[in-house]
Amino acid sequence: MDAPTIPPIRVAAVPSSHPYVDAVTDRRAVDLLGDPAVPGAPEGQWWPPQVLLPAWLEAHAAEFDLVHLHFGIESYSPDDLAETVAALRRVRRPLVYTVHDLENPQLASQDAHRASLAVLTAAADQLITLTESADAEVRRVYGRSTTVVPHPTLLGAEDPPIGTPRATTRVGVHLRDLRPNIDGVGTVATLVRAIADLRAEGARVEAVVRVNERVRDAEAAASIDRLAAEADGVTLERGDRLDDDALSSWLADLDACLLPYRHGTQSGWAELCFDLAVPVIGTRVGHISAQHPDDFHAFTVGEPVSLARAITDATAPAWSTPGSPRRAAEVARRRTERFVERDRVRAAHVEIYRRALQTTDAA
Repeated sequence: MDAPTIPPIRVAAVPSSHPYVDAVTDRRAVDLLGDPAVPGAPEGQWWPPQVLLPAWLEAHAAEFDLVHLHFGIESYSPDDLAETVAALRRVRRPLVYTVHDLENPQLASQDAHRASLAVLTAAADQLITLTESADAEVRRVYGRSTTVVPHPTLLGAEDPPIGTPRATTRVGVHLRDLRPNIDGVGTVATLVRAIADLRAEGARVEAVVRVNERVRDAEAAASIDRLAAEADGVTLERGDRLDDDALSSWLADLDACLLPYRHGTQSGWAELCFDLAVPVIGTRVGHISAQHPDDFHAFTVGEPVSLARAITDATAPAWSTPGSPRRAAEVARRRTERFVERDRVRAAHVEIYRRALQTTDAA
């Protein structure tokens, strides 16, 4: 006699169409609902997330078993999110919340974000964080424990790039569109001084600074242009936003990647750099250093000596050299380990969903 088939857990994820959400979802055990269309928005835009609207939850309650919230809470006020929670209670559907952002990288002021976190952490049936140190912060600030599930690999290429060999050590920083949590001017000013000091000591080192063509802070972009133009050994790139494959190739050409964050919690870029065996240099903000501590090298904005030391330390391992056989071997080794880890991450999410459903059934 065949064993009874267990129906998949129907998850309304916020968002659904996101690389991270795809990476943590076991499609054999989970039926992931698509992102509801946003009235008046271009096709494919998931924000502001309609799943969090009480009217949507009540109209579609029969179509999902639980809501898993990842990103997008800045679309709504703390009071709005309290209404979301109340609607979920009315329709008896649990809430799973992954605390990706204890500080929101899209916002300068964090007051409203922290108020929203207080609403969601208090109400969620299950909480997830990505690092032990983030879990400790949630417990300290919000009085709730979490399940720690590491960030899985997002690298989709069959043959990951390993970079192009070059005669100089290459350090890169991508400032993207200069969103609020990126200290573009401070980071580049520190990098220019650090590169100058290293070159004065005889090091064969160069830096590349990339900025999107469209930015949120034109004044900062102009200052960065000036800093790079006047610096020996520093190249500025301005261009369109890189797609996933182009970004991987850009990072793979680096001996080390500099992260320019003034605030934040975790970093998907740190994960991609780890997959590509590119060491990371960053400030000690949030919990980024806890993601892959052996590959993380700290510096302080405004202190070029600390950055020069971090560059020297980060580029010392033999496997860090782009295009080398050792880089290729390290990327392959990590890729194998990360696929095994991704299977564990997906299984952990299924178990968390089951716990959340059991909690609601028992209520």
